[in-house]
Parts: sequence; C-alpha cells; structure tokens
Amino acid sequence: MRVLSSNLNKHTGERIHVEGWLHKKRLLGGLTFINVRDRAGILQAVIKDKSEADKLKGMQVGTVLALDGTVIAEERAPGGNELHDVSIEIMVPVTKEPPIEIDKPLSHKPENLDTLFEHRSIGLRNINESKVFFIRSELLKLIREYLYDNDFIEIQTPKIVGNSAEGGAEVFKFDYFGKQASLAQSPQLYKQVMVGVFERVFEIGPAFRAEPSATTRHVSEVTMLDIEMAFIRDHNEVLDFIGNLLYSVLNKLWALNTETLRQLKAEEPILKENFPRYSMGEIHKMYQEANNVDMSSEVDLTPDEERWICDYAKLHDGCEAVFATELPRSKMKFYQMAENETSVKSADLLFRGLELATVPQREHRFDVLSEQMKSAGISTDDPAYGFFLEAFTHGMPPHGGCGFGIDRLVEKTLGLGNIKEAILFPRDINRLTP
Repeated sequence: MRVLSSNLNKHTGERIHVEGWLHKKRLLGGLTFINVRDRAGILQAVIKDKSEADKLKGMQVGTVLALDGTVIAEERAPGGNELHDVSIEIMVPVTKEPPIEIDKPLSHKPENLDTLFEHRSIGLRNINESKVFFIRSELLKLIREYLYDNDFIEIQTPKIVGNSAEGGAEVFKFDYFGKQASLAQSPQLYKQVMVGVFERVFEIGPAFRAEPSATTRHVSEVTMLDIEMAFIRDHNEVLDFIGNLLYSVLNKLWALNTETLRQLKAEEPILKENFPRYSMGEIHKMYQEANNVDMSSEVDLTPDEERWICDYAKLHDGCEAVFATELPRSKMKFYQMAENETSVKSADLLFRGLELATVPQREHRFDVLSEQMKSAGISTDDPAYGFFLEAFTHGMPPHGGCGFGIDRLVEKTLGLGNIKEAILFPRDINRLTP
C-alpha cells in the first residue's frame, strides 16, 4: 500500500512503499540523498547501496519513482523522518533537463514572469509555487461553505450570450452559427433572474473582458464570485453580508492554514468585523488634502486613492478593507438602483489597495428598470433581454449582490505582485498559451 510523505511519522521503524517524482538529488559523504515529491509534500531517502544509486544515473528531476524503505526518525529531514535501506523502481524515466530548477526558490521579478508562465506545468512543481494554488483552493472551499451555510444555491449560467450585460467595447465577439454572440462579461442578468426562484444564489466561474490593458491588475479571463440575494431590507444589508463573508473567510483561512501562509510570506490581515465606510466624495477630499493633489476632475477612484484609503483605514480604523460608498450616477448600470440625482446605491469593496468587488442594490421595479434601460440606449424589445424583463413583469423582490474578483483576492491575500501570479494559466493581451 502506498504511503504519502506526510504520513511517514505514523510508520517509524516500518518498511513502507512510496511513489512520487524525483525532486532533488545530491551526493554527500559517499551517500546519495534524494527528495521525492508527492501530493502531500516532500520526503527524503538515503541510498547506501551503489547498485540502487546507479539506477538514478542520468535521471533528471521529474523522474517518476517507486521506493521501498524503512522509516527512520531524523530531525534534519523534511517532516522529521526519512527512508533507509531503499530499493528503487524507475516507473517513468526523465532524461531531459527541466527548463526551470524547481528545487530552488523561483524569481517573480517582472522580467521573469513570462518564463514562469511559459513553463507553468513544470514551475508549479516547485513546492512554494503549488502552495499558492492550494491556498486558492482553500479560499474557494471556505467561500462555498459560508454561502451554503447562509442558504445560498450554487448555479451555473451561460458563457456564450447574445448581448453583454455590461455593454461597451470590452467584449469578445464571435460568429455563433451565423449570429453575433459574445463571451459573457458576467452572469449579471441570469443571477438576478434566479433570485426570483431561489432568493439566494451564487456562481463561481469565468468572465471575459476584452480590455487592452497590460497592467498588474488586469487579465482577459478572470474568475468571479457572483452573489445575489433577495428580500433585502436595504443596501446596507448587502454591504454587511459581503463584508462578513470576507471577514469570516480570511480569518478561517488563517486559522486553518497558518503554517502554509507563513511559508508563502503572507501577512495576516488586519480586519474588523464591520468594515469602515467612506463615500467616494470623502475619499477624493481626504486624499486631496493629504497629498495636495487636485482631484476635482476625478469621478472614479484612482489606483493611488485606492491604495491610500486602505492604508489610511489600516492606520486609523484598524482595518485593511474599506467600502467606498455613494458611487456617482455616471458609473451607474441600468440594473442598479439610484440613491438620488448624484449617486447610486452601490459601493466598491477595497482590500489592501485594490478593488475586489462592486456591491450594489438592484432596481427591482419593472417600470423604473424599463426607463433606465431606455436611458442607457437599450431597447426593451431586444430579444436578448426578453427573459430578463419577463422575470420582472412577474414579480421580483428587492435584491442586491456583487461581482467579486477571486484572482484579486488571492493576489492580495498572499501579497503577490501581479494578478497573473494568482492564476494557473493567465490570459492577457499577449498570452494565449499554454
């Protein structure tokens, strides 16, 4: 029976069978030391028998091995145990040198990122590189658990659509059996319709943005957490729920994965249960006074303002997450609810200097929604919106939600320098492979 590297301590003194990839090989004092990687981590084996060591001649990192050996306690070995009296079976030989030295720390300087992405399937065999995606998986699991515990239903919506809910030019368009179609920028219309069925729904899936941006913040394919909840009292209820989700998930992530997060040099988040809220106008004014910069022409927050207000809140409010509220009407989508003549019932959730989510209340009144569509230049007779409007003519309760960037959350949780480092196989304006 195969034993994983993490379970060697349960078999001290026993002869066991392990399987994995050759991760490192070195000679020391006439002995051959090898590290073998499996899904649970790294184990060390000490090979004294020359005939066994000779089996490894010419074998490169990545060679698939099966080892039989006796578990011996050794505090200097990974996990405090190692294998002795080892016999080796070469299951899959690898003789080609790897393009990346995975047994050493990999550089994430901007000039090295393309090399890492080009050889992603090999570089991720580095233990620390793969831990990034273990943490990503843990985050997604904890998010799902939180939402299931709060009576949400997980849904899956189409990614090939006839019209984009967001509109604009940043849409991937293509021919769909003689019709024009596009890749979905979000599941916005579908998730709103589904609150008329289940009240509380969420989806974790891809979204596509044809943004011609080559920044550390943007990619062409993102993973979004989309949430929608019905029968809300007001916009504050939506903000409270999304804030509590982030607060609970990050605290639980650290409680369950402290060692791994510290190995990745992540910093434990400083959060309060109730995130501070500043209106967008207040942030412009505060930033202008603190930095002596004229912000009178700015509508949205600039990247510098997002960083500044998070630093300010960390220092003065003891919280690295902030809601920027009272978004201007000029940013309003047709399906959002207006606050007044100048602002929308919507807020941006900022964390460690980056926007993670936009969190609005939706317009659920059919007559108001129809007028807002017309004002946005959208015909209420457009068949692409027929299913959406039908739901509102048959009764939709007050509701709200958010589109939450998973890639950005991973990036900021781990302190990465670029959103692409949080994505297995990133897509941007220059990268279509691997």
